[in-house]
Amino acid sequence: MSYIVELLTAALCLILLVAGLSLPKYKEKFGLFTGVCLFIIFIISIFDGQLLNGSQPQSLFGGAYVIDSFSIFFKQLFLIAAVLTVLISKDHLVSKQGEFYALIVSALLGMMIMVSSGELITIYVGLELMTISFCVLIAYKGNEKSKEASLKYLILGAMSSAIFLYGLSLIYGITQTTVIKEIAEVLASGQVTPLEILGMIFLIAGFAFKIAIVPFHMWAPDIYEGAPTSITVFLAVASKTAGLAVFLRLFMTGMSSISNYWIELIVVLSVLTLILGNLVAIPQTNIKRMLAYSSVGHAGYFLLGIIANSSLGVAAILLYSLVYLFANVGAFGVVIAVSKETGSNEIKDYAYLAKRSPFLAAVMLISLLSLAGIPPLAGFIGKFYLFLSIIEKGQLWLAFLSLGMSVVSVYYYLKVVKVMYFGESPEKLESITVSIGTRLALTVSMIVLVVLGIYPTQAINMVLAVSKAFLM
Repeated sequence: MSYIVELLTAALCLILLVAGLSLPKYKEKFGLFTGVCLFIIFIISIFDGQLLNGSQPQSLFGGAYVIDSFSIFFKQLFLIAAVLTVLISKDHLVSKQGEFYALIVSALLGMMIMVSSGELITIYVGLELMTISFCVLIAYKGNEKSKEASLKYLILGAMSSAIFLYGLSLIYGITQTTVIKEIAEVLASGQVTPLEILGMIFLIAGFAFKIAIVPFHMWAPDIYEGAPTSITVFLAVASKTAGLAVFLRLFMTGMSSISNYWIELIVVLSVLTLILGNLVAIPQTNIKRMLAYSSVGHAGYFLLGIIANSSLGVAAILLYSLVYLFANVGAFGVVIAVSKETGSNEIKDYAYLAKRSPFLAAVMLISLLSLAGIPPLAGFIGKFYLFLSIIEKGQLWLAFLSLGMSVVSVYYYLKVVKVMYFGESPEKLESITVSIGTRLALTVSMIVLVVLGIYPTQAINMVLAVSKAFLM
């Protein structure tokens, strides 16, 4: 059954909700139970993908739901992100653990629905399920910053959803259908009208909020800082890649006939995002805010693959999504461990981390260098293919700008490295203990970033195959 992964995820969410109410005395076991179940679902998704390999995409419910290699890739990515989030979440939880894990699974289900949506209303349902789950998760710490961040995300999320929904309604009004394949046929058969362009602009604005693209990025720093750090990881990685996946499906397959118009707009947004995200990250003294602006800059790199509008561009986005996942889990996992010990997220408090915990310092070093795109780590391979995809399209100036901003990012990443290895030594050099779950997640992330950077061939072949099938 092609949608078994979604059914199992929905069942797990319901089980966690019921268990949280009926078995409160076993709440300490919910994290382990959730992690194991998600890992099993991930294994099932691998077999499901292998069964689909080489066959035609399956369309369900009149084209409203599509099961193909593209959607399966992203579902597996979300499952990995969810498992790693559960592993590093233990340090944040005090009570109500069943609800916490149920909300993570609920957000995961929303993302799965989004990437398999072949129809506008289904996209919106998945988007709202994900957004509402994150609104609660962001407030989970219960302090003032967490509540403020959740309120901001709720208000801005509602505004972006309204903008996105209005764009969907305009496209429906023009085409008289909500199925993406049928939208593509209608748009390709007629002249481009101002209403189509207006609908396209509203849709891009709605997506820009979700992906944190300038000038719709204003929520990211406050939400990243206020939310529980493990939820920041899930929000930064999984929700961003879910938005990108839906964007690719809607624009590259549904609105490809007017690509000349939306590519020009994406070029402008990419330039603004690359410049502002990387430059504003430089003066930040709080590491979560620095990583938030870094995340904004990385949204600009993702847009390069969209601008390429090619099989290579899609493959580059898929590959960089994989790299971006493990690099962020590594960086934020270290933030969790250090914050638990010091009670601070200031960069200066990472002084001599290399002596307090050589393991945490090594993970942070590899994660930051990978985000910066330094060889031979996986981030270099990801950025290389993104730059190659736009050079192939003749956008040489944009490739040089992106490369320049990547060099800028090296500065603020190495600022953290300098503090970790050469900062002023605190009076007491107490060692930092790392929980088993966090240590496992960090070890996996570090190994993947190194191995994928040295031996990228298999991953590259996989994403190329997925992208070619997607654009057939």
